[in-house]
Amino acid sequence: MSDSTLKPSVLIFGGLNTCSRALAAFLVPIDGEALVSHLRIVDKYSVAPPTTYIGPEFTTVLQSPVVEYKQANLTNQAAIHAAFEPADPSHPPFDYVFDYTGEVRYDRNEVIQISTTFGTAKLLGQEAARRKVKAYVRISQPFYETSGKQPATEKDDIKPAETLGIWWHETQRLLGSIQDLNLVILRVGFMYGPYTNFGNIASAITVSSVYGYMQKPMKSMWSPGKNPTNTIHVEDVSGAAWACANWIATRGRKAADEAAGEVIHFHNEKNKTKEVDGMRPHNEKIVAPVFNIVDESNSTLVSTGTTIAGVFSTTFEFFSLVESTVIKVLDDLEEINEHHVEGWTEMLQNSTPPITQTPLTAYMDKYTLEKHNVSFDNSKIKQIVGYKLKRPEFKAANIQEVVDKWKAEGVFPNATRS
Repeated sequence: MSDSTLKPSVLIFGGLNTCSRALAAFLVPIDGEALVSHLRIVDKYSVAPPTTYIGPEFTTVLQSPVVEYKQANLTNQAAIHAAFEPADPSHPPFDYVFDYTGEVRYDRNEVIQISTTFGTAKLLGQEAARRKVKAYVRISQPFYETSGKQPATEKDDIKPAETLGIWWHETQRLLGSIQDLNLVILRVGFMYGPYTNFGNIASAITVSSVYGYMQKPMKSMWSPGKNPTNTIHVEDVSGAAWACANWIATRGRKAADEAAGEVIHFHNEKNKTKEVDGMRPHNEKIVAPVFNIVDESNSTLVSTGTTIAGVFSTTFEFFSLVESTVIKVLDDLEEINEHHVEGWTEMLQNSTPPITQTPLTAYMDKYTLEKHNVSFDNSKIKQIVGYKLKRPEFKAANIQEVVDKWKAEGVFPNATRS
């Protein structure tokens, strides 16, 4: 595959604020040969100057001659059509599309979620089908509530979490209904990894560091139990997405459905089908290839909390029943977050040198503070696609690597209390 003409050309849409940067670095490594002949990344953000956090390594990736970045409004059909056009008319069309788009903030209203998650994916999927791309991989964030008793397989009918999760799930049904779209849906666990400042794990890292700095235990309001919070390193999200693209590219949609197709169940209001353009009827059977990707740690609230807290020389504990009841009754985000943010600010100011700008925060939003069960069985992708995890264990060394890279960048405090 040393001949670049044999390598696929790739489009990545969205996810610059979540995990598409990790995929770009995987496809075009700083030290190593590119896996692609050409990589185009398209998102709403600017990268020069950056209007979202991108990290130092991604800046280096963008300097590669096989990489280009296009800023575009992905809710606009003309912009998406243009994004699929090769830079040079003599160049072949793009082979693979990775769809990392979608709203990830719970505080956005349903209209925005429909437009930026469902609407954008509809335009992308339809255009990709018209272009007859060889692979279309949709990354599905862990906005689900699964059983706390056993990991959910791809066949299980799992419930989307809140309005945000409903529209992420509805997007899967929409994409699955597009004929001739060589689709694979990749459902991921809670992501973490270098330069990943999005999600529950990133929040836990910053908040744990505050408790370590204050020399106090980090406490949860939720009583200890299984409470699964399955994790996945961004390197494995990227590796699995690439493996799935290569897998379906050699088969096509029909054979992929036969090998890995699952029914994507309806979880929305039936009357919405009349209101939202492109939404499929509740009784339409939609089948598409679906794979879960989580690591082997079977992570829980306790195990992740204990591992992360240990990196900062503190412990992970639980409030007493009386304490947790009072906190839940208060339901006051500002009060809960007050000492996190104050401690974090003090750490930034006392660092050497002081840190005046950072993409990281110790503020925990409502979703992060709530109790969630996300547990996926990862055996299918290993058996059918043959994917082997690169970071199979959620361990302190992986978290330390994340922290060390942020410290080297100068965005994570190095202050200690005497």
